[in-house]
Amino acid sequence: MKRLTLFCGHYGSGKTNIAVNYALHLRSLGYDTAIADLDIVNPYFRTKDSEAELRSAGVDVIALPFANTNVDLPSLPSEAYSLVQNRKRHAVIDVGGDDSGAYALGRFAPDIIEENDFENLYVVNFYRPLTKTPEEALEVMREIEAAGGVPVTGIVNNSNLGADTAADAVRSTYGAAATLARLAGVPVVMTTVQLSLAKEMEGDGVTALSLQKKYW
Repeated sequence: MKRLTLFCGHYGSGKTNIAVNYALHLRSLGYDTAIADLDIVNPYFRTKDSEAELRSAGVDVIALPFANTNVDLPSLPSEAYSLVQNRKRHAVIDVGGDDSGAYALGRFAPDIIEENDFENLYVVNFYRPLTKTPEEALEVMREIEAAGGVPVTGIVNNSNLGADTAADAVRSTYGAAATLARLAGVPVVMTTVQLSLAKEMEGDGVTALSLQKKYW
């Protein structure tokens, strides 16, 4: 279990939802946990949307001061720097979508690399535009790595069709995820599914993090 877990990916990949659930998972294991939203360009679904639930579970939330308003400024809260400075707590970092959103990560990259106690997990949904093939997904991944300055260490297969997702729709992307992992030179760390599908897919031989939220 690394101290820092970063989730990056294309817009709409589901990385924010996974980051929220993973932070709740860490807290349930007893870890002192914080989650930070570093997305300075995306005005849509943000970690702050789940702030009340996270705080009630004991997870510290570090979000942009203008999240969920009609103001979008390229600034980060000063508390965000404590994530790399306080090495006694676990932290989950929701990296901004694509290379544009990942630039904010570059401010922390030297400290993250120096500590070397991190996972940078690339979330992919093979049903989304621009990441429908392993080759397309790899191109987006490399752009994010270059912008953020932190290498990807694993793949999270979050392929889904929203509320219409069936188990076979997820299973049909296992091959694409494996190909992406081979091309990237990193492992598939987990496949994420809604809680309603988790039990059905327990025997698939993959690690499943059951998403407790009703949305993707």
